Amino acid sequence: MILCSNPKAQYLAHKDEIDSAIEAVLSKGQLILGENVHAFEKEFSEYIGSKYCVGVGNGTDALFLAMHAMGLGPGDEVIAPSHTATATIAAISMTGATPILVDVDSIYHTIDPFSISKSITPKTKAVIVVHMYGQAADMDEIVSIVCQNNLRLIEDCAQAPGATHKNRQVGNIGDVGCFSFYPTKNLGALGDGGAIVTSNPSLANKISMLREYGWDKKRISQYSGFNSRLDEIQAAVLRVKLKYLEKDNAKRIALAKKYGEELNQLPLDLVPLRKQCKHIYHLYVIGIDQRNALVTNFKSIGIIAGIHYPVPVHLMPAYKKSTKEGLSLDNTENISKRVLSLPIYPELTESDQSRVINNLKKFFRS
Repeated sequence: MILCSNPKAQYLAHKDEIDSAIEAVLSKGQLILGENVHAFEKEFSEYIGSKYCVGVGNGTDALFLAMHAMGLGPGDEVIAPSHTATATIAAISMTGATPILVDVDSIYHTIDPFSISKSITPKTKAVIVVHMYGQAADMDEIVSIVCQNNLRLIEDCAQAPGATHKNRQVGNIGDVGCFSFYPTKNLGALGDGGAIVTSNPSLANKISMLREYGWDKKRISQYSGFNSRLDEIQAAVLRVKLKYLEKDNAKRIALAKKYGEELNQLPLDLVPLRKQCKHIYHLYVIGIDQRNALVTNFKSIGIIAGIHYPVPVHLMPAYKKSTKEGLSLDNTENISKRVLSLPIYPELTESDQSRVINNLKKFFRS
């Protein structure tokens, strides 16, 4: 069986180090907000290039806590792409703010700057960009728009740890960068985990307090806070895997290059590289008219492909009122009908990738 992603293979690749790190945590006995969390926060902020990092319970909480710390809430609007994981939009709703869902561009599948501009109202307070599939959004244009309109810029980097835009790590461009360490991510824990990076000291301090009941150092609640902490075991695992992230991303890039070379003559849409960006291929996405037939064909021979994402968020019952009247989301709707994610992860063998490629070519010959 060839899986679309394979967290178990990622664990086995670093098994001895991970097991030792977990054993050390259990032996010491401090399981919440201990030395591994603090060390990981320092190491990850240095990797991203931000001044601060706050470890939290998951990627959704990262987005929520960042927005809550910014004071976003009822009466405010937050613009975000409809072509994203539902978690992005759920985090907006958790604050009480109103998500305003906009289109993506048809080429890179990232949030469309023109759609952002057309959706701004006096109630708009922030924009969430999603670095889709592991590639940066059009940050020059988006930064210009948010600056002109005095908006907050939040980067959803769940799929993109290690991706760059003009040699800057994503997450270090907007006001905050929010990361998920869900097991399938490029930097994945062995359970849930997340982090927020920023270079704003007051924002970092407030987020750090909000993640644990709004407590200050004397455990006095200065804010009405929450409970969303990255635990010691997951932090220890992430510290091991962070050391290998650049090498693992390089393996993904090599696999993506092979896919591109082998598939560019087939009747498929391939998502190109944005200029002056480093794509780290959390997903390798193609566009295909015969998607359902190919998925069925792949399953019959033990190849599992993914669909990211089959239903745009704005077409889900909970969010059908989250678009501006008259604003088209045609690109998002067309993309959702055709996208397919091929297997890609650092441990994917050459022979297994060749099997995927050869069967894809055979599919079009039959």
